[in-house]
Amino acid sequence: MGMSLTVIIPTLNEGESIGPTIDQIPRDVPWLDVKVLVIDGNSTDNTVEEAEKRGAKVVNEPRKGYGRAYKTGFSLVDTDFVATLDGDTTYPADKIPHVLAFLLNNNLDFVTCNRLDRMDRNAMSMTHKIGNWGLTFGTNLFHGINIRDSQSGMWVFKREVIGKVNLTSDGMPLSEEFKIEAFRRGLRAIEIPVPFHSRVGDVKLNTWEDGVRNLWFLVTKMRDF
Repeated sequence: MGMSLTVIIPTLNEGESIGPTIDQIPRDVPWLDVKVLVIDGNSTDNTVEEAEKRGAKVVNEPRKGYGRAYKTGFSLVDTDFVATLDGDTTYPADKIPHVLAFLLNNNLDFVTCNRLDRMDRNAMSMTHKIGNWGLTFGTNLFHGINIRDSQSGMWVFKREVIGKVNLTSDGMPLSEEFKIEAFRRGLRAIEIPVPFHSRVGDVKLNTWEDGVRNLWFLVTKMRDF
């Protein structure tokens, strides 16, 4: 009997890139039934049409926030496993079955993908590289874990993990929060390197505002342990 996996992609005006992102997701794997779930934050372009054209289920989430989109997506999962991606072609969607196979072969619960060791030269600005380094340093320092990319948005994990982590953030900090929870709650978690490519479309991050918010979250999150 085959296994099943849902790929969750949060979107906001990714009409130019959501199609190529979904097209890269392997959906003809003999042993794996793959569903694509797009959580859209009221896009005003053709994001929804491009996603639905490729067979994705699209759910509108009017409440703003990266974390809010993922929480909505997690509540709808009915498959054995979950994978996450951004909708901007940066992550290697074609590698999802390989990451899942790694999880299964090593009896893991959660795998997060490190972008930084195999990143294309122009995939991230120097400002974002410095910010990512600082937030990763803070994540490791404040929470006693050891990862290289706390802000990665590509993860593959068992569905049961959703009920074992305490996710409180509705914004960008959810990315680091999920990793903190996975590593500190005693789950079998690991980080592996994957390629990372230049994005299609405009960057949505507000470098300084998001950076400060994420850093402050790392401090307040210490109260949960």
